[in-house]
Formats: sequence, structure tokens, C-alpha cells
Amino acid sequence: MFLERSLPDDLAAVRAERAPDSPVLDVDRDFETLPPAAAEDLGLLVDALDPAAYPSEWLPDDAPRPLIRYAGGDFTVGMPGDGTVAWTRQTAPPTVLVKARASGTPEDFLDFLIAEAFVRIDLGVPEHFLPFFGEKYRALDAAIPLGPGDVYQIAAALYEAWVGLQTREAFEGWADDYPRLYEAWIDAGARLEGRLADLPRAVASGRTDFADATEFACSAIKHGLDLPAPFSALDTSAYLDHGPDYAVRWAEKTFEKLREADGERE
Repeated sequence: MFLERSLPDDLAAVRAERAPDSPVLDVDRDFETLPPAAAEDLGLLVDALDPAAYPSEWLPDDAPRPLIRYAGGDFTVGMPGDGTVAWTRQTAPPTVLVKARASGTPEDFLDFLIAEAFVRIDLGVPEHFLPFFGEKYRALDAAIPLGPGDVYQIAAALYEAWVGLQTREAFEGWADDYPRLYEAWIDAGARLEGRLADLPRAVASGRTDFADATEFACSAIKHGLDLPAPFSALDTSAYLDHGPDYAVRWAEKTFEKLREADGERE
């Protein structure tokens, strides 16, 4: 199921700098979450497994089933929303996994995603939003008057924004040392710009729901793009410094304003 991936020179250099011991494995199937038995096969390719588990008290009563499973004792690798490249710190050393859906992805962009995983490993950020929010996830859920699936999507987006505030500094420094990966980062950001300015109107008109808009805007933070309100409040040092507390307060204030706007339209 797993096959070690060969890396081009620039990507191998990023790994040597950021995550020197981490294997990069191609996975022969697509997945959101690897079945536990398949995940445990990683034990044959790494030094050790260290499955994570989190307190059930962190979760609201209506938490999505995948999140309940992730918090539990089963060895869970990958979650909905992780994208084409996943990584885990539940192995020693941490492992980067390239999903089967990567077939057809432009090579430079795929290598950038792998390089991004190395940077995340080096930064020591949590591998998922649940350990990022911790006990604050219940407060986030209470602040968002939407269903559990939308709360999950927004939480994942807010986590991505917080991580993106940190990773983009590394990407900005690649222009000279890793120009191919730098250009892939620039190009990916350019593809997002057109929709950003229209996001508030798209939400107000119902063309885009709020969870999708949050996911899109937060994905732009790692590219250093200008964001419209209310998402621009996430591109701040205050969010980087205060993390989950700031995210919960942002959600509270944002939905207060949305309710006020709905009341005025009525």
C-alpha cells in the first residue's frame, strides 16, 4: 500500500533542512482517513508508532463521527479536508503521505505541497485542528450557529489560517534557494486572487455559504493575499499569538454582525 517516493534535488534539500528523517510515501489508494489496519502498516516503515487520543470532553455532543473516531483510541491517520498530501506525527519519525488523487496534479505544485508538509513538521504545529483548539472547540461550536459539518469545516479553515501565518515566512524565503517551489507557491496564490474580493457579496447573495467562504479565505493566508472583512482579521499577529482564543472570539463577533445584518435586511 505504501511505496517510498523519490524526491527531486530541491525537494530533497528542503527535507534535509526541515524534516531530515521523514519518509515520503506514495499511497496506492485515495483516502480521507486510512483504515486502522492500513495505518498500522506504517509501523513496518518507521521506527515507532505513537497513536494520539484526545479527551471526549473536547467534543460537542453532535460532533461528526470522523472527529469522534479521531479523538478516540484507534490509530487514525488523515481526516476529511486534509487535501492531496497528508502528514502525521503519530509515527517516529513523522511521515508524509501522498494520496492516490495526486495522479494528474502538476508536478511542481505537488512538490510544493510535500515541501509544505516538511515545513509544518519543522514548525511543530499540531497535525489537526482538534489538538489546536483543544477544550476551546466546544466554545467555537457554541459561537457558530450552524450544523456540525459546517463547524468542522470552519474549524479546519481557522486552523489552516493559523498555520499559514507561520509557513508563508518560509515560502517567502525560497525565491533564491528553491525557485521552482517558490514559483509554485506564487502561482497557487495567483489562482485564488480573483475570487477573494467577491467573497462577501457571494456570501450575502447566497452564492457561497459561510463555511465554504471561510475555507477559501483561510487558504489564501499562506499566500499573503489581501483578504476582505471579516476574514482580514485573521491575518494578524494577534491571531498567531493567541490562537484558539482569538479564533473563538472572531467567530463570536463575526456571527453577531451577520445576525445584525440579517435583522436590518428584514
